[in-house]
Amino acid sequence: MRTRLSRAAVPLLLVSSVLSGCATTSSTGDAPLNQGNWPICTVIGGLAGGGLGAIESSAWAGGGAVAGAVLGTLVCYAQDGDADGDGVHDRRDRCPDTPANTPVRHNGCPLPDYPSTEAPAAEPVAEATEAVRVELDVKFDFDKSEVKEESQADIKALADFMGQYPATTTVVEGHTDSKGTDAYNQSLSERRANAVRDVLVNQYGVGGDRVSAAGYGESKPVADNDTDEGRAINRRVEAAVEAKP
Repeated sequence: MRTRLSRAAVPLLLVSSVLSGCATTSSTGDAPLNQGNWPICTVIGGLAGGGLGAIESSAWAGGGAVAGAVLGTLVCYAQDGDADGDGVHDRRDRCPDTPANTPVRHNGCPLPDYPSTEAPAAEPVAEATEAVRVELDVKFDFDKSEVKEESQADIKALADFMGQYPATTTVVEGHTDSKGTDAYNQSLSERRANAVRDVLVNQYGVGGDRVSAAGYGESKPVADNDTDEGRAINRRVEAAVEAKP
């Protein structure tokens, strides 16, 4: 009887050795065979048990297959695999389908995602880089180059702006209507430009090296010279100053 029991134990011991070798758990908790794939263990155990039992006799084959299947299932179920790769063995994993690279608790469930309490970084304030510009438009009577009293305030505003931005310069440009010869109108436009320049420099203190004068005669009209209204608009002196804050 002792000999028969020993022979019956041989297939079971061999089945156990085979499954243990297949299901050896690595240092990371991964195992080819574990609780999640026990059906594979059952099949392997049944085949191994039946094959090893057949070595003894054909009568042992069926019993060895049954015993091997049972033992295979138990051995496999006892393994600690890590099916979702979160570092927690399947036996202790209460959240077995955790997405990859998700931080988890000791029980395999994801850590709570608390909202950040850090105050948002203050956005840098863009520096003002848009240029500022002041324009001057002084009107003159027909065939005259004297600056009217009504234009003094506009000329002073330009002078004050240039005082605020001392690096600025300007060109005072004189113009006429189309009445008269080209040569006469050229001279008249120059006299008008110099008259406004004198007010800027001598009356309002803008440096002479910052203001120049130029005449363009009747060559640059901005209105219709065939009407009195248009000619009045063309009898003018213009200037512009642009600066960056």
